[in-house]
Amino acid sequence: MGVAARFLVLFTSFFFLIKAWSLPPIIAIGDLHGDYEGTLTLLKKAEIIDEKLNWIGGNKILVQLGDQIDRGAGDKQILDLFEYLKEEAPRFGGEVYPLIGNHEAMNVYGNFKYVFPEKAFYDFENFFSSAPKNYVEKYKHYKRGRLHAFFPGGDYAKMLSKRKAILKLGPYVFVHGGVLPKYARLGIENLNREASQWMEGKRERPHWITDSNGPLWVRYFSKKTTTSHCDMLKESLKILGAKKMFVAHSVQENGINTACEGRVVRTDTGISSYYGGKKEAVLIEKGKLYRIN
Repeated sequence: MGVAARFLVLFTSFFFLIKAWSLPPIIAIGDLHGDYEGTLTLLKKAEIIDEKLNWIGGNKILVQLGDQIDRGAGDKQILDLFEYLKEEAPRFGGEVYPLIGNHEAMNVYGNFKYVFPEKAFYDFENFFSSAPKNYVEKYKHYKRGRLHAFFPGGDYAKMLSKRKAILKLGPYVFVHGGVLPKYARLGIENLNREASQWMEGKRERPHWITDSNGPLWVRYFSKKTTTSHCDMLKESLKILGAKKMFVAHSVQENGINTACEGRVVRTDTGISSYYGGKKEAVLIEKGKLYRIN
């Protein structure tokens, strides 16, 4: 490596440290999948809330990487909790960013394959939307309230429209599945805007929402990651002007871990009772990562 190349590496590393040190502590949490009690347990471990659900995280930033819903009975409670915390945290200097995952998107386009038990439907039974009658009638009666709540332009779809698919904080990118180079080139703001407008009922569903290699679905960085996948990650990070990507989506049986020389952090530990995995979060502070368990 020549002198100029070594200088560039040192400068880039120094610039990363400056951006990382300028951020408040960040708590990142993976998939929750309808386990309200498990969610509370982890938020308390991370010293984000107390027993009365008050924000005690000070200036911390809480990032939840999507898939709050499906496979559990506590969907509505978890969604409502994070909306409450989004309002509460800024009073104490904190911030909360719940992201959308593939399961939030599935509910907005009416795929309830993973909604169980039936309580997860009944909690939404009193909602109505502008969904066409012939579309609604395809669903059983007990499912229709949830359909209305999550239909584009419905109450919970509008709630989700305020959430991002991809979040960048300093040198860090947070996303449910991952961002491949072709999507990195489209730009974070463009992708977030398209998702938001769709959930608000203002445009058709963007093609990437259901793309198996799209930001909500791709598993290249979280499962059976190869050298070529790491090369893709490196290119995406360069395009996005970032150093690390935090992903969820694929359960990590041994807990939170990294791959691709630390460029990707995998946060889905199967927190929910459905998976029975470890209840872990990651603390990002001054450029370093710490497990909370």
